[in-house]
Amino acid sequence: MDGEKKIFSSMFEIYGRVQGVYFRKHTQIKAKQLGLNGWCMNTQEGTVKGIMEGPQDMLSEMRLWLQHKGSPRSIIEKAVFTPFEPIPNHNYHTFSIKR
Repeated sequence: MDGEKKIFSSMFEIYGRVQGVYFRKHTQIKAKQLGLNGWCMNTQEGTVKGIMEGPQDMLSEMRLWLQHKGSPRSIIEKAVFTPFEPIPNHNYHTFSIKR
């Protein structure tokens, strides 16, 4: 082991009142606090979806945040995640909001 943390990736989709409540902005802030890369965006179906990349412990913390906290005015009804997949390198350099 060379001391570097392994990087994992997970896709997510969050259901409920998650549009028009600054959910994406708060998601970006939280992801950057945790040192995660990736993106999130609104969907036409009224959900927010995205990809997050980083160490497994930080992905787990972000997953809990997306499931239970979110932005102050959001109401999270359901959160769906793909299993954490190991990746050789980051695909994204920061955590961005796609429009």
